[in-house]
Amino acid sequence: MPRFLLLLVLPLLLAGAPASAQMAPLNATLDGYDYPFPVRVLPLRIEGQALRMAYMDVPATARANGRTVVVLHGKNFFGAYWRETIRALAAAGFRVVVPDQIGFGKSDKADIHYSFHQLARNTKRLLDTLGVKKAVVVGHSMGGMLATRFALLYPETTEKLVLENPIGLEDYRVGVPFQTVDQAEATERKSTEASIRKYHATYYPNGYPAAHDQWLLPLAAQTQSPDFAKVARANALTFDMIYQQPVSYEFSHIAVPTLLIIGQADRTVVGKALVKDPKTLAQLGQYPALGRRTAAHIKGARLVELPNVGHIPHLEAPAQFHQALLAFLR
Repeated sequence: MPRFLLLLVLPLLLAGAPASAQMAPLNATLDGYDYPFPVRVLPLRIEGQALRMAYMDVPATARANGRTVVVLHGKNFFGAYWRETIRALAAAGFRVVVPDQIGFGKSDKADIHYSFHQLARNTKRLLDTLGVKKAVVVGHSMGGMLATRFALLYPETTEKLVLENPIGLEDYRVGVPFQTVDQAEATERKSTEASIRKYHATYYPNGYPAAHDQWLLPLAAQTQSPDFAKVARANALTFDMIYQQPVSYEFSHIAVPTLLIIGQADRTVVGKALVKDPKTLAQLGQYPALGRRTAAHIKGARLVELPNVGHIPHLEAPAQFHQALLAFLR
């Protein structure tokens, strides 16, 4: 489908077109899918491979306050889903830097050893390239694990840390059975729009909103591309990264001002489908308790609990999320 037709079809999908309507296939780097702000590319070299890391660098739209916020996406997302948060921050005078990590979004889907240390290093390289010496670091879901690692590695660069329903508040290895990367990749290769939709619906305890399709349909469109093998491989490798590299034992070492924003209805567990014992599953993903425990481990941490909100407060309850975020940044 030509790009101009894709741009005509997408608004119809978001307005409630029949579920059978689909976007045209999208390749591994979402070419032809427009982000809400201009996208640039940072060249990187990792494990002998020349790679491209996509990012948005959005200037303040009000009087600039000289401060920068870096927002880090979750595993099943890409930088564009921060659109309204970017606008809120820019309107408050902040510069906003929004990377797509290697393996996600418009960045290359590399077959490498993924680690939060490497992703944090890539993010630091991006900030150095942009001349940003200090930034507020905001992370959602997997981005919360990455933001934690970044703050631990680069406290001098981290002005403040904000964790929005981060995964990794518990060690999944304790209750989730191990699977190999090949097993995870085989599962990823079976992904369809229906399976992706079923999983994303778990993020919303009050019912899946039609508006979320704008962040789901690009992922579904990739499953129809010849490039999907690359995407599936990267998805499997990054799942293994999350499973094998917990940050839950290191929160007491965080030395920067920290805010946790926790939707209390969230029950996300990485690898939930692998857990067959109901008693074990019932003990995992208990975000109210996990949020309080984590806040107690981080010296001086502030905790904002959002009742009846699920895994993505900045999409499900944006007014509450932005109020808490901006109050902490002032």
